[in-house]
Amino acid sequence: MNEKREKKENSPRPDWYREEWIDLNGSWQFAFDDDGKGMEEEWYREHAYTTTIQVPFCFQSKASGIGLAKEAHTRLWYERWLPLEERMRGKRLWLHFGAVDYSCLVWINGKYAGSHKGGFTSHSCEITPYIDWDETDIRITVACQDDYFVTQVRGKQHWDLETDRCWYTATSGIWQNVWMEMTPGYRIEQARITPDIDRKTVEMKLRFSDCPNRGKLVWKLFFQGKEKKQGVASLQNRMERVLFSVENEDPIDNKIHLWEPGQPNLYDLVLEVYQGGVLQDRVETYFGMRKIERKGSRIYLNHYPLYQKLVLDQGYWQESLMTPPDAQALVRDLKLAQDMGFNGVRKHQKIEDPRFLYYADRMGMLVWEEMPSFYAFDEAGVQGFTQEYTEMIERDYNHPCIIAWVPFNESWGIRDVLWDKAQQAFAKSIYFLTKALDAGRLVSTNDGWEAVQTDMIGIHDYEDDPAKLHEVYARKEELMAYTAVGKMICSEDFVYTDEPALLSEFGGIALEDGRQESWGYHEKARDAEVLKEKIEGILQVVHKLPYLSGYCYTQLTDVEQETNGLLYADRMPKLALEQIRAVFADSSVKSN
Repeated sequence: MNEKREKKENSPRPDWYREEWIDLNGSWQFAFDDDGKGMEEEWYREHAYTTTIQVPFCFQSKASGIGLAKEAHTRLWYERWLPLEERMRGKRLWLHFGAVDYSCLVWINGKYAGSHKGGFTSHSCEITPYIDWDETDIRITVACQDDYFVTQVRGKQHWDLETDRCWYTATSGIWQNVWMEMTPGYRIEQARITPDIDRKTVEMKLRFSDCPNRGKLVWKLFFQGKEKKQGVASLQNRMERVLFSVENEDPIDNKIHLWEPGQPNLYDLVLEVYQGGVLQDRVETYFGMRKIERKGSRIYLNHYPLYQKLVLDQGYWQESLMTPPDAQALVRDLKLAQDMGFNGVRKHQKIEDPRFLYYADRMGMLVWEEMPSFYAFDEAGVQGFTQEYTEMIERDYNHPCIIAWVPFNESWGIRDVLWDKAQQAFAKSIYFLTKALDAGRLVSTNDGWEAVQTDMIGIHDYEDDPAKLHEVYARKEELMAYTAVGKMICSEDFVYTDEPALLSEFGGIALEDGRQESWGYHEKARDAEVLKEKIEGILQVVHKLPYLSGYCYTQLTDVEQETNGLLYADRMPKLALEQIRAVFADSSVKSN
């Protein structure tokens, strides 16, 4: 790997890359504010910190250097001094947070610079106006608040100190990367890239931090390192639209390069913005030409039937909880899933670090991106959920690996959606909101059971008796009209019209480990051979169900007390990878 590629791969956003950036991870000063005095005493102006923390790891994790998983601290303060470098002069400076759980306020040199609510989504603020160029340092102060409210989007973070069932240790404060970028002038805030494989075109919707007013966009398109074409567009407004063709100009060979598992072709794109001939911003990004759609009861990728073999991935690590130890940990998880024979992952109850999606794009792994849940239906929950959900789609829209959005899981947060008109209206509104924001992907609106308006039916069933599993799933029409695992497949508001069906959670078999508190679904397998036989037994049934468009096996790794992974929490396999691959292989099933 050359030096430039290595620097890009090590950046927080290799999918949206600027060359001038500064890593702000590492040691920060840190304090708990259990009495809530920080604002009153103006800690953002001055405070005598006595503790440090390793950012981006949360204080509950061992990797943070603190590791107080069994203590509740809802108000946190962070501070870091950054040397003011000569190369920053004349530039505009942008401070970025990958994710901070749950709400945060930011000060620069004691001056308020910005805020954000939502524990799983990214945010940034310009800090240029608050810099004192006569000083030698920039002081960054962050105050976080993370209450144990069930109306707050939490995902798998338990609302109590003790973990329970399938809910785990909480994550509070900064838990994804922090960095600063420098631009010569105003910046491109977003380039929303929509491919059309039928017309062989790409639409870009661009948003800028300032109104360009007679600015100029220069774009350059590359494939496998070779420049294919370039173009220029005039800029007048903060939001602009650019359309271009990716078709080869050769009249004989004018094919485009499609993205799909096994052949993850990506087009690289360089965007440069000029004002009066002066460069304002330069971004390196990419896109994939692919189309995902429903036709009748089947799902198609690039006009061919797609059978999905997914594995449930919760993205937890022993030492660092929801934060990956490093970028290679994300690569390793994807590679292990691929080596076990899966063609994708369902990222469960977590909006993952953007680098995960970058590597999934490059490795050709399909992704279902699932919104973390809140757990009590009220106005605060609805508002907070909707804000983070739209921010998730906005940030991750360009990734070709994402083929489906999953707003709700097993009616969490909408417990009475089977019959409650308000909850049905909310779930349906989120489906239509998704389609307004992204018409080009599938939506599994309430994955598991009690379906409302949706593009596909995801069913969850952890039955481990092959005969019983066959009895329930042999007749599709009866299943859809009635129930599985004691839950109605469809809500009272939804009539099934042959939507594609997937067994989107099943398996969940644990291997005996001698720990009473650990669990899986049903009885633990006493040894690895029995584990293999149990998985084989249920897969023999699943593979023979002709109406399924795929499945998602639970799960990739053990997570804390839930020990039903194919891998232990340290990523060591419970069976040889070749054995697992053979178990999930089936000659009658074509992955893509």
